[in-house]
This record gives sequence, C-alpha cells and structure tokens, in this order.
Amino acid sequence: MTDITRRDFNRVAGAAGLAAILELPRPALAAGVARVVIVGGGPGGAGVANRLKTADANLDVVLVEPKERYTTCFYSNLYLGGFRTFKSITHDYEGVKRRGINVITDTVTGIDTAAKKVTLAKGQPLTYDRLVVAPGIDFKWDAIEGYSPEAAKIMPHAWQGGAQTWLLKEKLLALPDGGLVVMSIPPNPYRCPPGPYERACMIAHFLKTKKPKAKLVIFDAKKTYSKQAVFEEAFDEYYKGIVEINLTNEIDDFSVVKVDAKTGVVTTKAGRSERAALANIIPPQKAGAIAASSGLTDGDWCPVDPVNFTSTKAKDVYVLGDAAIANDMPKSAYSALSQAGVVAADIIADLRGKPRETGRYRNTCWSMVAPDNSAKIGGDYVPATKDGKHYLEVKEPFISKPDDSADMRRQVFQESADWYQTICEDLFGETPLPNFRNP
Repeated sequence: MTDITRRDFNRVAGAAGLAAILELPRPALAAGVARVVIVGGGPGGAGVANRLKTADANLDVVLVEPKERYTTCFYSNLYLGGFRTFKSITHDYEGVKRRGINVITDTVTGIDTAAKKVTLAKGQPLTYDRLVVAPGIDFKWDAIEGYSPEAAKIMPHAWQGGAQTWLLKEKLLALPDGGLVVMSIPPNPYRCPPGPYERACMIAHFLKTKKPKAKLVIFDAKKTYSKQAVFEEAFDEYYKGIVEINLTNEIDDFSVVKVDAKTGVVTTKAGRSERAALANIIPPQKAGAIAASSGLTDGDWCPVDPVNFTSTKAKDVYVLGDAAIANDMPKSAYSALSQAGVVAADIIADLRGKPRETGRYRNTCWSMVAPDNSAKIGGDYVPATKDGKHYLEVKEPFISKPDDSADMRRQVFQESADWYQTICEDLFGETPLPNFRNP
C-alpha cells in the first residue's frame, strides 16, 4: 500500500479525462451557451460542477443544494470518536461560487425530463440542456415499525451529515456511564458498506475512554460485511467486553423490525429486544426522493449506463453517487467523485460533438478502527457485459489484512487524512481544519 498522491487523486477523480478534451473547441448549443443543472451539492454533484467549469469557463453551470453548509457523512465517525471537531467536517459553498458556478440554495421539488425543466421550492424554474442528478440517499421509513423522521430525533440514524451527526454525538456525551448503546445495521445496499463498523469502533473508543462501564450491542441484518476480518480483530483487540455484534445467521435474523422511541426498546426479527439508553438506528435506504418522483428509479435505485452514468430512464440526464445502481462499486464519496470525472468529461464531449469515451472508475474506503490505525478496501471498476446486461466489473481489488503492521496501519490512517484534505479542497475550494483529538 502506498500513500495517495495528488497526481493519483486527479487521475482517479477523472481529471485526466477532462485534460484530454480541454483543447477542443468550446461548446455551443442552439447558438447560445449550454446550461448544465446539477441537483445535489455532495461529492458527486459538486465534483461534476467543478470539473465542468474547469473544462469550460463559459459553460453555464448551476448547482442546486438545499443546505448552505455541507457536513460530510464521510469522516463523521471520527467526530463521534473524538478525533475531529464538527467544524472540521462542515464546509460552505463560497469556494464553489468563486469558481464561477451558480450555487442556488433551494430544494428541487420536481423534474420534467420531457420539458427539460427543474422546479424549485422557492425560486424560478430552471431549464437545462443537460441534467445531473446526485440526490444521495433517502430512508425506507416503513421498513422498521415505529421508526420515522420524528423518531429519528430521539433515535438518530446520523447517516446523513449535519444535524443528525451532531445529535448522535450529543446523545453519546449525555449517555450515563453504564448505559447501553444499541446500533442497527441495514441490509445491502446502503451508503458506505464499512461505515457502520467504523462507527462501532469509534463509539466503542468513546465509551472506552469516556464511559468505561457502557456497552454497545449491534444488530446486523447481514451475515457478512465489508472488511469483516479487520473489524473482528479490532473488536477483540481494542474493545473486548464493550462491543457485542450479532450477525444474522441460518437460525436467527437480527434485522431490527421494531423500535419504541419512548421506551428505547429495539426489537429484532429473531425476537430479541434490548432497552437502549441510546439507539443508533440506521434504516434501509433508497435513492433520494426526487429521483423516484421524477421517474428516474427502478425499484429503490436509479439504473444507469456504466459507460458514462447516463440515466436509462431519461434522455440527457445523468445520475451518479449513492443514488445510482453501480453494481459492486460501493456507494461512497470516493466512488461519487470518480464518477463525477467521467460524467463531466462525457458532457463536455457530447456538447462539443466529439467522441465519448468509456469511463473507468476507482474507489477506496478507509475505516479508522483505533487511534492512528486505519484499514482500507478498494479497486478499479470498468464497464463489462454479463448475460447480456451491462455492469461494472472490479479489477485489481485490494483490502487491508488483519495482521498488517502498526506502521502500515499508521500509513493508511495518514493516507485517509490526506485524502480528506484533498477532496475538500477539490469540492469546496477550502483547506479543512487539522485533525483534532480529545485529551
């Protein structure tokens, strides 16, 4: 394993594909300036916006995002563990605006793909020549009896960055020593496959250092999970007696099926119930609601052509990031930014009437398991065909091993910290605050 470099980052984020077409003639559409409207200001949406404006300063790039400040869900577990401040994972869009991108703080309420029009909650409708939809995730609230947006104010999911992240940390701080924390983990697919287990490590670290009599019980809807051997090693080595993880098996299904926000009781399909002093309920997920209401979903997620992430449901529309069906390519910030480079390059080539190249993608997911100790998993992804269907095939996968040396784990931790700084500079045009560790 080697440290990530800025050159590596630019390559995998799609900058190389853009660089190859920067010298082509500028696009003109209907004798005017082409407009690209982007729905969602996370890594996918902001990544496309920045790359489009880099490729063509005259392009009319409009980014619609409901929040004025964006708290990253990635790296938020480190805030829960006490290794970063909330401020250090929260960013504004001033740097994006300085790049000449029109950032509109509003909520998209409708998309008419036939009329090529986007409707906003407060502002005037927007017409577009190309549309990029990066709405992130929404939750299947009805999958767990008793869980709802109101219940989430008591039993936070914290699987969308912002107020929920802050709430979960406040509840950890208020937890009585000796209190029971219960976490539920949903079935696949969901945002950031190893994320719940990193969170378990960070919560366990917090308990170990701040609430040593408290315990964490995990109910998991799955039988296996990402980087399992590494996390099992961490639970045993660092958090023995603190973490109890219950995986679904042939006899017992530990999917959480019911919660009572008033009493704190969490119940699994197997019939086991625990009364939590703090419940972190991560529910089953689906594409952001605007994708479904606009006819861009097939079931819970959005089907796309893996060559360039164009929607298979609507013309001149791209869907990327967590909302898209990307097969074995995980739903992660790294994946979204990698897809953003391909999408931006494809839009530029299409507008200029030039050949559109097949995308190549990359992902890495880092997970912190203990101080200065992180593991990673990832690989390259290329479009392929199987049984007549297009999909993304993983090439050259890699994964940390349970017996990696302490020095190797420190290197991987530093690599993740460098990546976070690089991606925030890329997305928001700002340098994040340095790592923060509680005394």
